[in-house]
Formats: sequence, C-alpha cells, structure tokens
Amino acid sequence: MDAAVSWFCYYSVERHLISAEQCRELRDAFGAEVDLITFAQAVLDHQMCDDVDSIQQIMDDAHTNAEVGSSPPRDVFEDGLDTGAATGAEGADDSLELVVNEPIGAAAVGGTSPPPPESSPSPMGSPMSMGASAGDLPSLDGVENMTDSEVGDIVRQFLTVCRGMGASDLHLSAMAIPFVRLNLQIKTVADKPLSPEASARLNTVLLSESQSAEFDAHKDLDFGLAVPDSGRFRVNLMVHKQGVAGTYRLVPDRIMSLVELGFRDTKTITNLLDHHNGLILVTGPVGSGKTTTLAALVDIINSKREDHIITVEEPIEIVHQSKKCNVTQREVGPHTRSFASALKGALREDPDVIVIGELRDLETIEMAITAAETGHLVIGTLHTSDAATTLDRLLDVFPPDQQQQIRAMTAESLRGIICQKLIPRDVVNGLAVASEILIHTIAVANIIREGKTHTLAAVLQTGAQQGMQLMDQSVFELWEDGSISQENALMHLKDKQFINRILNPAATGASEKSAEPASMPSTAGSKKKGGWFK
Repeated sequence: MDAAVSWFCYYSVERHLISAEQCRELRDAFGAEVDLITFAQAVLDHQMCDDVDSIQQIMDDAHTNAEVGSSPPRDVFEDGLDTGAATGAEGADDSLELVVNEPIGAAAVGGTSPPPPESSPSPMGSPMSMGASAGDLPSLDGVENMTDSEVGDIVRQFLTVCRGMGASDLHLSAMAIPFVRLNLQIKTVADKPLSPEASARLNTVLLSESQSAEFDAHKDLDFGLAVPDSGRFRVNLMVHKQGVAGTYRLVPDRIMSLVELGFRDTKTITNLLDHHNGLILVTGPVGSGKTTTLAALVDIINSKREDHIITVEEPIEIVHQSKKCNVTQREVGPHTRSFASALKGALREDPDVIVIGELRDLETIEMAITAAETGHLVIGTLHTSDAATTLDRLLDVFPPDQQQQIRAMTAESLRGIICQKLIPRDVVNGLAVASEILIHTIAVANIIREGKTHTLAAVLQTGAQQGMQLMDQSVFELWEDGSISQENALMHLKDKQFINRILNPAATGASEKSAEPASMPSTAGSKKKGGWFK
C-alpha cells in the first residue's frame, strides 16, 4: 500500500472522519496500488466525509510524512484499527460503484462537522475531573507503613494513569498535594498533602543502590525511568525545606512526526536535515517540547539517510532504534562525564550526525560549532525564546577576544534555528505549537558576522519565500484558524501590528478569510497550487 494512502487512512480514522472499514472497502475496490488523490477523491465522491478542508489538510499531512519515509504507528489495513464511526453524511450508500476523478460539487463542500463544545477550564490548582481514570488512582493513605513492593506499585500506577490522562508532568512533594501539569495548567490529583515520610518513600522506592547513594550525597538527582507498560519518564529528585520532592516528566511513548507535533511548514524543517554539515538549533522555554521535536528530527534522518548518528543526552529520554542509520545514544553520567567530553570523543567515533541534548556551557558550545564547521551535522537545543536571543546566547558566552572568530565560524556553519512554544488550544483540549524559523542566507550570515542580531526580525519577515517565519506570525495564524483563543493569542504576541489586527479585524482586513465563499475550500499549506482537487 502506498505510504501516503496509509497515512491518509490512519489520520482519517484517528480524527473520526471515516471508519477503518470504509478504508478497507476502498482499498479492496481500487487495489493496493491506489494513489492518494484517487483514494481521497473517492472518499468525497461517495459522501463518506463532506469536510473538504479536513480531507485536504490530511492529504497534506500524509504526503509530508510519506516524503520523509515514515510509517503510521498503526496500520488500518493490517490490524483492523477503528477508533469510531465516520462523520460522513448519514444514509450514504454503503455499496461502492466507484467513479473516479469527477469534480467535487458545491454540495460536498458546504457541510462541515461541528466542533466539539468548548469545555470550561478548571481553576488553577483545583482537583481535576479525570473521568474513568480517577478510579485508577491508588490511595496514598498509609504509604509510610507499606512495603517497598507496595509503594513501588503505587508510583507505577500513578505514572500509568497520568500518561492516560495526557499530563506532561507529575509532582510528588512533601507537604504538598500531589498534582499534574495538564495543558500547561496545574491540577491536583489527591485531596490532602503528602507527609515528609510518605513523599520520601514514594520518590526513592524505585531508585537503584547507586542512585540512592548519589541522591543521599548530592540531594539532587536526574535520571531516566522506564516503567513496564507505561513508557519512559525523566525524573528529577530534590530536597527542600519540608522534605523530598520528585518531578516526573512523561516522555512520549513513541516518536511523533513533525505533522503530528503541529508544525505547519514541515518541508522547510525537513530540508534543513538534507545538509551534511552545519549547525541546527531547536530552542524554546522549558516544557515547550524541544526534546520531542529533536526526536522527530533524528527519526527523519534515521529513516532516509545512511549515516552514523551519535546522541548525547541527560538523561536519555526517547529511545531510537536504528533504521537506515546506526544510532548510538549516550547519557551524561552513566556513559560519559559531560556533554563536552562526549563531544570530544564523538569526533573520533566516525559520526555523521551529532545530537546534543543541551548546549549549556562555553566548552560544549565551542565543540559543537567546531564539529559543525569540520564536516558534521550538529543538532542541539537551547532554552531561548526567539532566533535573535538564541544567537546572542550562543555567541555571548565567548570572551571578547574570541567574539570575531566565533561569529565568523557561526555565520558559516549555521543552517537554521527552530524556536517553539506551546499554547493551550481554544475549543478542544491539547496544545498548539507556535514556531519561529530562521534559515541561513547571505543576509543572515552578514548579520551574525556584524553582531546586529536586533535586525533579524526584518529578515525573518521578508524571508517567507525561504521558509522563514516570525513567532508572532505563527501565533497570529493559530488565532486566525481558531486553534487558540483571542486571550491566549494576545498573551503571546509582541508585535503591535498583529495585536491590532486581532483587536480591530474590520479595520485591518484580518477578517478577509471569513469573507470567502463557502464553496471555496481552504488550501493553506497544500502541496498543490490551488489545492489537491481542481
């Protein structure tokens, strides 16, 4: 089966547009070699779904994923995946007498599925409503007197339930009510605080002997935790004035594609990965999904190139299996002393791609830039919010007498910067990703050499043809298509021009999109000029 058709069916079933059974019927009618356009056209012609906008967006997503050689996490045709009934027209004829390549009539364009009702957010810190998952949470009463085995089972059950809820973090802290972070908001998951003894038992019961010794000695500990049937977690333990506290970051249970993560211009990002040397930076504040994006980039390279990839992380979060590439993953602590020492060693280990979990100090940054200049593709992360701040942070760590040299090296080696932030969605639960993308051009190189990073915004604004984008432009587009609320958009915008376009749409023409005829489907981001369908 064509990879694009497999992705199309996966997304269509996951988003309840059509059923898996309908996908299999079309496959049987057309044969396994059916192409994406023919398959999608048949879905519309036979009124399996009348939401043309959604079909075209799914076609874009499927085409992009197929181009980079990735496969859906589940195969509709193999395992009978079916997440629910389709939302197509009621009463549509189930028998398939297929007529391909007929034009889509206006009637097929008009009806779209209504969005789900907006749910009112819970107050910050209030006990959350978890539906069926609430009954799975174990009681924490009497933890102090339980056996290690019983306490360990409780921690594992908490982590499993939190993953099922879609939380990003679980916090277990002495003298605080256990809470999770869900869609960037804090929600409590118990009714009373943990005692210092209970918190210490819960947070240390899964440690190995060496980890316990390290935590006792340093009062801080970072490590990766694998829980059977629940995936991996990045854990930080610390001691504060009231006792022990643990933060458990839930690592995604699979590597998601850029499309699944919410990036719109995935072609520009994947083009960066075609370089065989240079520096690519993924940046954003804590909790913005940098690690997940980094894993997606590694997976793209792993799927379409035949190279040696070395990653250096603290700790290892997402595990990569070698596909076309040989992937070597190292963890600071168990496998190497520091990022810098791992980078020095990597240069003698015949790598093609070096992935650095965090560029945090002068030595690591200097080694990364040197590796990028000497024929390796280096991908790293920084905790910065935009492209200009990223370059300032990257370069200002060097002493004044090295500034000119390091700026020249970076101007030559930089391939691109992807800055991202997560914003709560408006109508449905979840988070939308806003991104700023900087691509290496002659103008960008000159700005870096001359240290005029404050002028980057103008280059980003005029570099749309190269795939560049300002963060404010991305946030505005998320508001424009209804992904985020006006309140959230205004909270994340800095440019007065975009703020005015939101507050005064009639005066600025920002409402032109809503004035389009209903019979004209949106083709934003389509792989074909004017959309997939003529």
